[in-house]
Amino acid sequence: MNDWQNPNNPRAQSSASPDDNGARGYEYEYPRPASPRANPAPNALPERGAPASDVARGAEYYPPALPAAPARSAIARVWLTRLGTFALGAFLFLSCGGLALAGGAYFYYAQDLPSADKLATVNTSQSTKIYDRTGALLYEILDPNLGRHTIIPPDKIPMALKQATLATEDPSFYTNPGVDFYGLARAIYYLVRYQRPVSGASTITQQLIKTALLSPEQTVERKIKEAILAFEVTRRYSKDEILAFYLNTINYGNHSYGIQAAAQSYFQKDVTQLNLAEASLLAGLPQLPAIYDPCINPDRALERQSVVLDLMQEQSMLTAAQARAAAQEMTQRVNSDAFVSHCKAGLNYTRAPHFVEYVRQQLQETYGANADNAGLQVYTTLDPQTQNIIEEEARKQIAALKNKNVNSAAAVAVNPRNGEILGMLGSVNFDDEKIDGQVNVATRLRQPGSSIKPLTYVAAFEKGWTPATPLYDLTTEFPNGAQPSYVPQNYDGKEHGLVTARGALANSYNIPAVKTLYFVGVPEMMGMAQRLGITTFNNPQQYGLALTLGGGEVKLTELTGAYATFANGGKRAPLTAFLKIVDGAGRTLYDAARQDAPMEQTLDARHAYLITNILSDNNARAPAFGPNSPLKTARPTFVKTGTTNDYKDNWTLGGTNEFVLGVWVGNPRNQAMQNVSGVTGAAPIWHNVLERVYQEADAFKNIPAHALNVPPGLVQAQVCNESGLAPTEDCPADHRHDEIFLNNQAPTQFDNVWTRLKIDVTNNLLANENCAPETIEERVFANLLPDPVIPYDRIREWGAAQGYPIPPTETSPCVNNAPATPEPVGVKINRPDPGAQVSGTVTVNGAVRIPQGGAWVLEVGRAGRWDLIASGNVETRGKLGQFEANAYGEGELDIRLTATDQWGQPREDKVRVYVIAFAPPTQTPEPTRRPTRTPTFEPTLEPTLEPTLEPTLEPTFEPTLEPTLEPTLEPTLEPTSLPTESPAPTQTPNVTPTPEISPTATRIPL
Repeated sequence: MNDWQNPNNPRAQSSASPDDNGARGYEYEYPRPASPRANPAPNALPERGAPASDVARGAEYYPPALPAAPARSAIARVWLTRLGTFALGAFLFLSCGGLALAGGAYFYYAQDLPSADKLATVNTSQSTKIYDRTGALLYEILDPNLGRHTIIPPDKIPMALKQATLATEDPSFYTNPGVDFYGLARAIYYLVRYQRPVSGASTITQQLIKTALLSPEQTVERKIKEAILAFEVTRRYSKDEILAFYLNTINYGNHSYGIQAAAQSYFQKDVTQLNLAEASLLAGLPQLPAIYDPCINPDRALERQSVVLDLMQEQSMLTAAQARAAAQEMTQRVNSDAFVSHCKAGLNYTRAPHFVEYVRQQLQETYGANADNAGLQVYTTLDPQTQNIIEEEARKQIAALKNKNVNSAAAVAVNPRNGEILGMLGSVNFDDEKIDGQVNVATRLRQPGSSIKPLTYVAAFEKGWTPATPLYDLTTEFPNGAQPSYVPQNYDGKEHGLVTARGALANSYNIPAVKTLYFVGVPEMMGMAQRLGITTFNNPQQYGLALTLGGGEVKLTELTGAYATFANGGKRAPLTAFLKIVDGAGRTLYDAARQDAPMEQTLDARHAYLITNILSDNNARAPAFGPNSPLKTARPTFVKTGTTNDYKDNWTLGGTNEFVLGVWVGNPRNQAMQNVSGVTGAAPIWHNVLERVYQEADAFKNIPAHALNVPPGLVQAQVCNESGLAPTEDCPADHRHDEIFLNNQAPTQFDNVWTRLKIDVTNNLLANENCAPETIEERVFANLLPDPVIPYDRIREWGAAQGYPIPPTETSPCVNNAPATPEPVGVKINRPDPGAQVSGTVTVNGAVRIPQGGAWVLEVGRAGRWDLIASGNVETRGKLGQFEANAYGEGELDIRLTATDQWGQPREDKVRVYVIAFAPPTQTPEPTRRPTRTPTFEPTLEPTLEPTLEPTLEPTFEPTLEPTLEPTLEPTLEPTSLPTESPAPTQTPNVTPTPEISPTATRIPL
C-alpha cells in the first residue's frame, strides 16, 4: 500500500498498486453488457426492486394537528375541510401529472437516443478544423490514436488516479445513479470558494455520454438526453467499467486522448506507474485541457493541480504533508529541461502555432473540453500576411540581439475597431526547447515597465489635469508609512526640472509618473486598468507607487487591448479570435457579423485622444529618444515603450486608428538581457512590422496616411510653461507653448508664476511703505509653484540654479529718515543649543532687549513655514516659550527669535535642532534630597530645560499628504515669512493675454 492511499477508504482495497510493473499498452476490449447487471461496485445503490426492510423505521413525518375551531366557527370548519380536500386533490393531480410528464419526456427523447452499448466500440474523435480569415486551413485537430483504440482495463488504473479523478469530477460516483442531484450545489460552492469553475454539475457518467454519444452543444434538450442515457448506462455497466470508459476516452490536452496516451505524452511512462504527483496533475486537465496543458501553460497546470490536491484532502484521501510533497515534486518536474524536451509529443503545428493554441483554449472555455473533437469549423480573425510579417521581423531582430542575451519575442496585432486579433506570436520558435518555445508569452504575466504609464496619466486627466499641467522632475522622497521613503529614479539617472505632463509622458520620466500616481491614487489607477481590460490588478494592498513604473504584472494581450481602446476613441472592443463557428451538423454557433452589441465607451473620447496625441508627438519625446528613433514612422502613429529595471522585459505598443501592435522582447525564463531597452529591443520590431503591414498586407496597403482621429470638443490655447495658465505680458515669450485642452478645461485664469514686485534697490529686498520712492524699483520674478512633496526651499534653490529670478523673502529695513534707535535691539536664544537633539516638550530660553514701542516673536518651523510659539512687547529674559517637538516629525527644525524696534527694524537669532523619536521617561523613585543652603545671590539664568513627565505626542497640525497639483491651483505669491502687508504688483498688463480659444477641433495641429 502506498502512503497516499487511505486505508479507511473501502475502494482503496479494490485496485492494483500504481507501482505494478505489468505489461504496457494493453489491447483490451470491454465485454458486452450481459442481460442481468453485473455485481455492483462498493457503495453502489441497491438494485431496483430490492426489499425495503433496510429502510429505517420511524422516519415518517407527522405534522402537528391543527387546533380545534370554536363552536361558533362551524362554517369556517366546513370551508377548511373543502379547501384541504381541494389542495390534496391538486397535489395528487400535479404529482401524477409530473410523473406522467417525466415519463412522457423519457419515452419522447429515449426513442432517438443512441444505444448505451456503443460505449464499448465508439470512436469519439470528430476533427475540429481551424481556418484563418481567408478560409485557408491553419490546423486540423486529430486524435493521434485514430484507427486503433488502446485502452487500459479497470484493474490496471492506479488508485491515485481514480481518487484524484473522483475527488475532482464526481465524489459521489460510486453512489449516484448516473445523475448527481447535488452536483449543481457543489459546483456553486467551489465556484464561490475558488472564484473560478472547479467542479461541474455533470457526473462522470454524464461527461462520458457527452463525449462519446452526444453532440457538444449546450442546450436543455441535450441535457435531458444526457440524463436519460446516464440512468441507462448506470443500469447496464458497472461503476468500474464506466470509470474506465471515461479515463480511456477523454482529452488530456497535448493531443493525448485517454489516460494511457496522457501518461506517455507527459511523463513517458505506463499508466500503471503514475505516482500521486503525476496522477493529481493529470486528473485536473480534462476540465479545460488546452488551458491546463502543462506544456503550454505550466503555471495554470500547477494551479489546477493544487486545486485537485485540496479536493483530495477534503475527501480524506491524503494528508496536507502528502499534498505539499506532490505539489513540490510536480513544480520541479514541470520546470525541468527533461519535461520540456518531451513536451512536444503529438504537436506538429506549421502555421501560427501559438494562435492555434489560443483559439483552442477559447473554444474549450466556450464549448467545453470536447471542442477539439466536436467537428467544429472555426473561422478565425488571423490575417496570414500580417502573421508572416510579425514572425519574420521578430526572428530577424532576435538574431541581431543574440550577443546581448536576448532569445525570444512575442507580439499581438489587433484591429482596435472590433477587437479582431490579426496576428499573434508567442515565441520566435515554437519548437525550440531552450527558450520554452511552446509557451505563449503573449498570454503570460510579465512586468510592463513604463508602458503602463499612459493608464496613470489618463486617470489624472479624468481628475482635472491637462497636458499642460506642470510637474517637478526633481528627486523626491515619497512617504511610505512606517517604511523608508520611496525615492524613484529616472531611467537616465538625471533630473529634468520643471516639465509638463505632455513632456513627462512623452519622454517616459519616472519621477513625474510617480507624482502623477500620488495625485491619482493607486486604487483609482487600478480601476482605470480594469476598465481598459487589465484583469491582473486586483488587490490595492499589493501595490504601491511603483505600480506606474511597471510594478504589477500584465498580459501582452490585455495591455495591447488597452492601447486599442485609446486608438478607438475610448471605446473598448474585447479581443476576439473568431469570425464564425459552425458545428458538425452545419449549424452556425457564432457569427461575428450578427453580433450587434454596442461597444463600451470606457473613456471620454477626448481623454483617449490626449493620450494618443502625446504619444504621437515626436518633438515632445525627442529629449529622451532623439528625433529619429525607431518610434518615428512614415505615417502618424502613437507609441510607448517600457523597460523593467532588471532588463528582463521590454515592450513597445501603439499604432494607428485601424491597427495596433504590442511587442514584447526578453527571455521566457526571466534571464536578464544586457542593457536592452524597449527602444532598442522591442521598438525595431514594432516599427518594421507597422511599416511593412501598410506596404504589403492587402487589408492595409491601400489605406492612405492620415492623422489620428480628432473627436469633437477639443480646443487649442497658449499657456505659460511654469503654470499651465494663460500667459500675461510678464511670462517670457520663450516660456510659452500651445497646448490642447478639453473645451471645458481651456485656461481662463492668468499665469500666477511670473509677477512684478517692488524692490529696495539699495539692498534688493522687498520694499515697504517707509522706503524712499527713489530707492524703489519694480522687477519681474518667478514665484514658482509649490509641490505636494518637495520642500519649497528645494524648489527655490533649483529655480535659482536654473536662472529663474527668485523673489526675495525678506523686507527691507528702510525707515524713511526716522531717527536712530536710542537703544539697539538685541535677541539671543540660549537654549536649546545649536545642533541639539530634542523630543517631547522643548523649552526655549533666551533674552530679548527692545525699546519702548518694539515687539518680539518666537517661532518654530521647517521649510519656510513658521508657527508662532510666543510673543511680547517688553524686554524678556529666561523662559521665552515651549513647543512640542515631535508634532513636527523627525528631522531638522528651526527655532527663530525676531524683535523689531518702534520703526519696524528687525533683529533675528536662529537655532537649528534635530527632532528625534520620543521615548517616554522611565518611572523611577525620586531620591530623597538633602537640604541645601540657599545661595546669597539670585541667578540670572533660569534652567535651560524643564522636563515634563507627560509629553504631548499629538502634533499641533496635521500635514497635508494629498497632492495639490490641480492645474487651477493659485499659490500664495509671497512666502509665509513676509509681513502681512506685502507689496502687490502695481502694473496691469496692457495687452489682454486671454488666448483665442476656438471650440472646433480643426485648429489642433496634427
